[in-house]
Amino acid sequence: MAARYAFYPGCTLHSTATEFGSSTEAVCEVLGLELVEIPDWNCCGASSAHSTNHTLSLALPARNLAQAQQLEPDDIAIPCVACYARLIAADLALKEDDSFRAEMESTLGFAYAGRVRPRHLLDILANDFAPETLTDRVTKPLKGLKVASYYGCLLVRPPEITGRWDDPEHPQTMDRLMELLGAEAVPWSYKVDCCGASLTLNRSDVVVHLVDRLVQAAHEAGANAIVNACPMCMANVDGRQRFRGGIPLPRKPGPDYEPLPVFYVTELMALAYGVPLNKVLGKHMVDPRPLLKQLDLL
Repeated sequence: MAARYAFYPGCTLHSTATEFGSSTEAVCEVLGLELVEIPDWNCCGASSAHSTNHTLSLALPARNLAQAQQLEPDDIAIPCVACYARLIAADLALKEDDSFRAEMESTLGFAYAGRVRPRHLLDILANDFAPETLTDRVTKPLKGLKVASYYGCLLVRPPEITGRWDDPEHPQTMDRLMELLGAEAVPWSYKVDCCGASLTLNRSDVVVHLVDRLVQAAHEAGANAIVNACPMCMANVDGRQRFRGGIPLPRKPGPDYEPLPVFYVTELMALAYGVPLNKVLGKHMVDPRPLLKQLDLL
């Protein structure tokens, strides 16, 4: 029987993060993981609501939790880190704030049961399957791929909200998963540094500086690629290496390094499982196909 999870795709998986969406579907099919999409879900508020209206920032994801209660699975699989952060914060507020819970129950017309549990997709893929289940499906080990696992600043932090399914200062979940697929996870000290997030819209100079630092550190660690699990991190680290301030660079973005390909964790899983991803990989700003062809992985 397939493992079943409620599924919150968020706004990006069918738009700016289609690579994440396509590869997530492929990996779940290979692993026999059934995703039951939450009916009539809405935007979680992500990068804007919490900076403009605190109640709205919790009410938007709270409605998604109310909708999820209609489904049988208790756990909600959430690929987007920003969506995950918003839903888990709302769930905590509903659990601990009696007045907020009463307001939401009245506004949304539901009774909070506290049954559903927001979880990031990486947590589910890495921790709900035995290692042998993940390795048995591998048809093309990721040999020669040296990845810097980039968790970003929201995936496992703050632990008071996300829990402790991984170390908030030195996470290892993605590293272990990459090793199971045959890649080498290089040690580096920028795993949870911020990429600049939505500042890319109004302070691209800040994001360019942060991305430059991340990529240079990955080079220094010996990586030939970066792997991540966040659409915002992907947009910044993949996009700002070549497009600094919106202007394409014909030259190298730094004095000592070339741009590094950036992958979603599910893309590398799909490749290891023999899923063809040519069209998906073609959407990346830094084309990963030359590296993959060089390593005979494509």
